[in-house]
Amino acid sequence: MPPAGTFVATMMHVLSNGLPDDVLVVEDDPIIALDFEDTIRGLGVRTVRTAGNVMRALQFIEERAPDFALLDIGLVSENSLAVAERLETLGIPFAFVTGYGADANVATAFAGTPRLPKPFTTDAIEAALKHAAVGRSVR
Repeated sequence: MPPAGTFVATMMHVLSNGLPDDVLVVEDDPIIALDFEDTIRGLGVRTVRTAGNVMRALQFIEERAPDFALLDIGLVSENSLAVAERLETLGIPFAFVTGYGADANVATAFAGTPRLPKPFTTDAIEAALKHAAVGRSVR
């Protein structure tokens, strides 16, 4: 369980708009990454950081852990499962984003992880963000 001050701060923000403060997007297509960033900021999230590869995503996480992450499963020459493993270890909620639907290759350990389709809808992203914020606030 996080320190009481962290818990209270998280609860205050969840109560104010129901969204996490800091979202990490791992997406290798710059146009899609910008679309995610614009959509998420438009919903009221304060900080959106984008990483185009696993190494950069892990650097962002080490610098400052996000409240939530969206991970494109299939990056250009790698997959984002190492990022998912790190987020899982830290207890940070995340969802996979894929254009391959149910056919996306996801490790058995992450079979129950939420998935958003590409192309995405604003409503789907908002629902994922609110679900993650509520789940995190009660940890």
